[in-house]
Amino acid sequence: MNISDSKIAIIGLGYVGLPLAVEFGKQYPTVGFDINTERINELNAGHDRTLEVEGAELKESKKLKFASDLKEIAKCNFFIVTVPTPVDEFKNPDLRPLLKATEMIGGVLKAGDIVVYESTVYPGCTEEDCVPLLEKVSGLKFNTDFFAGYSPERINPGDKVNTLRTIKKVVSGSNPEVAQKVKTLYDSIIDAGTFLAASIKVAEASKAIENAQRDVNISFVNELSLIFDKMGIDTHDVLEAAGTKWNFLKFKPGLVGGHCIGVDPYYLMHKAQSLGYYPQVILSGRRINDNMGMFVANKVVKLMIKKGHKIDGSKALILGITFKENCPDIRNSRVVDIYRELKQFGLSVDVYDPWACKCEVLEEYGVRLLEDLDGKNYDVIILSVAHEEFKCLEYNNLTHNKSSVIFDTKAFLDRELVDARL
Repeated sequence: MNISDSKIAIIGLGYVGLPLAVEFGKQYPTVGFDINTERINELNAGHDRTLEVEGAELKESKKLKFASDLKEIAKCNFFIVTVPTPVDEFKNPDLRPLLKATEMIGGVLKAGDIVVYESTVYPGCTEEDCVPLLEKVSGLKFNTDFFAGYSPERINPGDKVNTLRTIKKVVSGSNPEVAQKVKTLYDSIIDAGTFLAASIKVAEASKAIENAQRDVNISFVNELSLIFDKMGIDTHDVLEAAGTKWNFLKFKPGLVGGHCIGVDPYYLMHKAQSLGYYPQVILSGRRINDNMGMFVANKVVKLMIKKGHKIDGSKALILGITFKENCPDIRNSRVVDIYRELKQFGLSVDVYDPWACKCEVLEEYGVRLLEDLDGKNYDVIILSVAHEEFKCLEYNNLTHNKSSVIFDTKAFLDRELVDARL
């Protein structure tokens, strides 16, 4: 197959798949496929609910069509899988979306086709879990009739500077010839170029450790925050002082959620444990980060008690539920941990987020977002996400009186305004 003859199918049109489909659709016949018909209808109408792609850019992708009918991808010869790979309630990898997509592709796979996975997985998943399923469903033989590759996604939701085209992309293939084809295809749309990994398994591992490294580093400063809280000193003051050294890494404490950092380390741990190795550093980092919401809630309650509040029945406002600022992505939001812990203390808790989709939040977390803040007053306000809109709120009008507590998890608000920050 010559790259110029590529007919591309992008399977999954979320934060990763849609930007990819748009870029490929500017040069190659491309089908953006998703089983969510509502999503397909929105995209055909020129609207992207993730806000990653503008309507004008959708129109620029002249060779792109959106579909939820499997027949539309049957003639494609390059399949790129960008479906979610979450963890279940026990923090184990949930491969169901990935395997369902693989089974679906197997039903239309033809001789000469190439299947590339972008979904985050543990090292070995592509060749040990996905490829055998492709063989079983299609009746074709791997590396003889069809081929595979892996190119880990590096999408940063909400980031308009570090975009798909400007971030170097790791690529790999199931044999040297296929690896070069995968590289050439991605090189045609990535301005920053590509890096050819030594193998599919190496490419998978590179993705896993990118986010595990950030997770561990953030867990270190989160642990410092727990220690410095007991000492009565401000963590950000300490970090500012330490940051004057040229080689100090400037990580900040905070809630660690989202589709990558809060999830990917569990995939790496799963694979390590299956081989009889129980990682200590990664696991301890996850434990610290997963407990930060509980720490924030307990810290807030202590501040309320200190100011003479009766906890049961007090009114609390949480500002923000997305996993990061200025972005509608609510996947794996750890803000919910604060919400649930405060509810257990008996507080009446409201959540306001102008970026999040109210229906998605209600469906995913059972939390009903406020429409607005008009006429509202609270005993405690917790800023959990640094949306720009929260910078100019009239906080004095949202609090009952000077005894109300304002807690800032992001060191985002003026220091004089808040009682404490993470």
